[in-house]
Amino acid sequence: MAAQACRYGAILTGRGVRFRLWAPAARHVELIIGAQAHAMRAKPHGEFELLLDVPAGTAYRYRIDGASEVPDPASRRQQGDVDGYSVVVDPHYPWRHPDWAGRPWKEAVICELHVGCLGGYDGVRERLASIRAAGYTAIELMPVGEFPGQRNWGYDGVLPYAPESSYGTPDALKALVDAAHGLGLMVLLDVVYNHFGPHGNYLHAYAPAFFRGDQATPWGAAIDFRRAQVRRFFIDNALMWLEEFRLDGLRLDAVHAIASPTFVPRLAQAVRERLPRGRHVHLVLENERNDAGLLRGAARAQWNDDGHNALHVLLTGEHEGYYADYARDPLGRLARVLSEGFAFQGQRDRHGRRRGQPSGDLAPTSFVLFLQNHDQIGNRALGERLSALVPPARWRVAMALVALSPMVPLFFMGDEWGCATPFLYFTSHPAELGAKVREGRRAEFAAFSAYASAQQRARIPDPNARATFEASVPRVDDAGAAAAARAWFRGLLELRLRVLVPRLEPCRALGCERLGEAALAARWELADGSLWTLAFNLGERAVAFAAPDGSRRVHGEDAHGAASGDGLPPGSFGAWHGPGHAA
Repeated sequence: MAAQACRYGAILTGRGVRFRLWAPAARHVELIIGAQAHAMRAKPHGEFELLLDVPAGTAYRYRIDGASEVPDPASRRQQGDVDGYSVVVDPHYPWRHPDWAGRPWKEAVICELHVGCLGGYDGVRERLASIRAAGYTAIELMPVGEFPGQRNWGYDGVLPYAPESSYGTPDALKALVDAAHGLGLMVLLDVVYNHFGPHGNYLHAYAPAFFRGDQATPWGAAIDFRRAQVRRFFIDNALMWLEEFRLDGLRLDAVHAIASPTFVPRLAQAVRERLPRGRHVHLVLENERNDAGLLRGAARAQWNDDGHNALHVLLTGEHEGYYADYARDPLGRLARVLSEGFAFQGQRDRHGRRRGQPSGDLAPTSFVLFLQNHDQIGNRALGERLSALVPPARWRVAMALVALSPMVPLFFMGDEWGCATPFLYFTSHPAELGAKVREGRRAEFAAFSAYASAQQRARIPDPNARATFEASVPRVDDAGAAAAARAWFRGLLELRLRVLVPRLEPCRALGCERLGEAALAARWELADGSLWTLAFNLGERAVAFAAPDGSRRVHGEDAHGAASGDGLPPGSFGAWHGPGHAA
């Protein structure tokens, strides 16, 4: 990316560094470098600008109306955390794989990971070969925009242009991306455009117009995407990640909390107009609204929370919180997901609200299917992974279903070896805010039967304690079992990439058949007219099932070791490939 394309921040030009800030509530703004204060020129529409001959590496701040000093909201690097100085960055980097053009979306098998838990940018880079050897074709980084402290999930970020400094330098992040590309791995990044974190965001002081006074989100006042300056701030940020850092895609967090129906299409259009046609770049959404329209041209895919929730209820029997929407008929909900994409396509949820739109016309690859992710693990009070909640045989059935579904599969770091380490919610806020977060989190669980009493809620780990973060770092408890699990997992993904992926576009769901109270068969017609069939039985009794005529069983899981013949024993799963009906 030509860094000059970013409207805001400190940008190197041939004539010096151009500093630009949108501060519509400020009367005057000064650029502070060391002991020197440089008056910035007021420009139309609330912008302040200054061109100054300083080198990359220069630390600076802005002084607003002769009083408060603040970091650059478009800072490219921070010195001294979110309250410290911003740093001028030279964006140029000696890429070793400059011709990398990405991979088609149908090839994506995603490993979601937390950079801090794996040792920062350099730590992730050192693990890339192992991740690739497990069969993954993509990694997805949880948010890395600068957040307060050194431990955070990333969703408390306040400086979205600055890669988190506790993880390493911007160049270290680029080295990670470059190394991934050298191994054939795509790199996706989770970005947060719906809110800022609770500490270190100074925009309210000099740009209150950045926010809406008439709408709120769970994190505070809604960001005002009606304003051109606000849209430009975030669209330029997305382009920075895709061009300057050469990322292969973005996962847009909680777009249902973005109070603008046009922002995602505008962002998608900007990406299409700016990037070369030969590059594979993917925009993926998290969207509780199940807005299928955004998947018909704007975004490549959406995280399929419906699929996860139905599968989780089927596996565990849990029925509190958002699982209540899936408790009555989890198998039916899952059947609809596999056949049509969303389970909720306009039906009312437990609150009486209609959610979702028809999605049956969308390709299966318009949906990202997962057994768990950072949210579904870490939003549990004790951060348990599914492998700690269900017997191994049921876990393997569910893993195989996700891996071999025509939807794009996503796994959480460590799933490839059956990791049982919890992933807890952690922060490193200042003490007073940290105490509020701790008590607020515990209060959230008061409605759950397991945490109805204050004594029970006191067991919930303190997010601000270092030990909470350390307990979340994935570890291998049994090297032999982990190696066996990795080999099994790699076999699943090799089968997917060898048999399913070449035939995925176009792919058409042919519907599902209930085989029992917790057993299902799903079928798809692949691009070459052949038939792909998945069937599983999570019930207590064997069920009748006959494989399609001429189909060959290409994978099987059977807890009882009796995979031959027709029928599905309890705890079993199978995948079949064969000629279609026309054959």
